Amino acid sequence: MATELELRKRIRSVKNISKVTNALSAVSASKARRAEKQVKATRDYAEKAYEILNNLASQSSTNAHPMLSSRETVSNTAVIVYTGDRGLAGAYNSNVLRLAENFINSIETPVHVIAVGRKARDILIRRGYSVEATFSGMPDPPSAKDIYPIARIVSDEYLAGKYDEVFICFTDFINLASARPTIKQLLPLKPLDHDGMALSEYLSESAAAESREATYSYEPGPEQLLDIIVPRFTELQLYQALLEALASEHSARFMAMQNATENANSLVESLTLERNKVRQTAITNEILDIVGGAEALAN
Repeated sequence: MATELELRKRIRSVKNISKVTNALSAVSASKARRAEKQVKATRDYAEKAYEILNNLASQSSTNAHPMLSSRETVSNTAVIVYTGDRGLAGAYNSNVLRLAENFINSIETPVHVIAVGRKARDILIRRGYSVEATFSGMPDPPSAKDIYPIARIVSDEYLAGKYDEVFICFTDFINLASARPTIKQLLPLKPLDHDGMALSEYLSESAAAESREATYSYEPGPEQLLDIIVPRFTELQLYQALLEALASEHSARFMAMQNATENANSLVESLTLERNKVRQTAITNEILDIVGGAEALAN
């Protein structure tokens, strides 16, 4: 059994840890609320952008833009994996990495990985995957220009023929208590058949049908506008995925730190009870020693 001094040290240590986890929980709660507002604000913009792209694609030829046409044979696949730079977020990083690994292992063609976040970079390189580019230290909150280098690499390599398909693996934010790791297709864009595409969940079937049936006058024509809108829409999808991942990370860290604080408080209570028992036992033994010594002197 531990001594009273050892238990005091453990109680003091656990209390210090609970102060740290409580502070991290408060900071993560604030960041999660801010990230949630940013995610919900950009979802409306993503929906309207999808509708415009849907309408443009329906009014132009199938091969109007190379990012809209599927390759006959898929020889190389790229996967963009979003994780955090730090831990202390529960199972957030491990869940999305597990999904990414299962997806990569299920693909028969060579897979090129673009890691966004230190955790994805370190773990995927350690496990022998072909990580061609890494991005870490993303600002919080991020801006659209922060995602431009990733979009530039993906677009250039896809247009050059190095990648035949591009997928995004990220954590889709639902609310502060739950998030869902998911994989969506980024390229080629399929606005007329958007099942499985990134951001497709924000475009309802009725809105998709209305956007195709609506008639708009474009200046310049649809083909010229696609050359501008398709790259911008690719950046939008990457940016939205980053916002979803950040909101999910902050909410996961908030829940993990809150649970850690509660567990630390429970551990302090149990250690305090054990310390009191040890102290009572010590006091009882001392009293017995005094009584025994007094009886010995009396005899």
